[in-house]
Amino acid sequence: MPTDGLWFRVESSSTASAVRRAAERLGGELGLGETRVADLAIVATELATNLVKHADEGQLLLRPVRHADRVGVELVALDSGPGMADLVASARDGHSTAGTLGIGLGAVVRQASWYDGHSVPGRGTVLAVQIWSGPPPQPGWAAGVVRPLTGESVSGDGYAVRDCDDRYQLLVCDGLGHGVLAHAATQAALAAFRAAPALPPAALVERLHTAMAHTRGGALSVAEVDPVAGLVRYAGLGNVSASIVGYGTRRGLVSLPGIAGHNRRMVREYEYPFTADEVLVMQTDGVTDRWQLDNYPGLLERSPLVFAATVLRDAGVRRDDACVLVARVPR
Repeated sequence: MPTDGLWFRVESSSTASAVRRAAERLGGELGLGETRVADLAIVATELATNLVKHADEGQLLLRPVRHADRVGVELVALDSGPGMADLVASARDGHSTAGTLGIGLGAVVRQASWYDGHSVPGRGTVLAVQIWSGPPPQPGWAAGVVRPLTGESVSGDGYAVRDCDDRYQLLVCDGLGHGVLAHAATQAALAAFRAAPALPPAALVERLHTAMAHTRGGALSVAEVDPVAGLVRYAGLGNVSASIVGYGTRRGLVSLPGIAGHNRRMVREYEYPFTADEVLVMQTDGVTDRWQLDNYPGLLERSPLVFAATVLRDAGVRRDDACVLVARVPR
């Protein structure tokens, strides 16, 4: 399975079956155990079947998740309509819009170790589910989704996050072009980021610039969330964009021109106020800026994963790799 997971366009019952088989295979490879693999199969089947029956432009992401020494499986189902006015009610057994018994979403919630979702009538629904062999970890302070260009098996975009004592750092990288060589450039940046000491963002960008010198290069940005200071520190090269978003507010972060690994100006670092009522959104140029939080009531209260998947669904373009990373002030 690709490191960023496997995407399915779910348009028929045969695709729903393929999703179930892939989920079972992944669960078995991760050693979830027979019982949890069976639960995973139920969740995968219900999510995919709901996309076939009710959704427009249904997509599903299947990928492994890890925390410390534990592993699980994550599924994210997205569609562009018709949406649900009350997602909580729709997840109760007996609720149906298609003349069925109405146990699909209820079964998903019961089997899931962790579950979150968001839906707007006329815009669509995003459902995120995790299956762990034991108790699930606490939801993360950041989450992202990556989707390759249609027809490619790997993406040239990628992200990484890490804890640095009382600070939290994020990287988004967009390797030049697409395909295997773009993927290799981004993987070099991610590996260097994970191995680097806890440097400030500008120093990290300089380090990643050097680490990418043997690749075709790319655009990248590093952000550091400092809850004690109430700040985001940010440095970037190229057209990875970022913004701090709250209800009624959206502030863009500054990234300088250049190509990491090949040419750059002096890297500069900027500071921005950041509160618990806002989220930081980082995205590659495969995701447009034509989305507004006001169109998604309640989204700011949802998990970073559901937020990121919603932005990717509505602002991601099919003619390029796409990546969205969302973070909030860690609690």
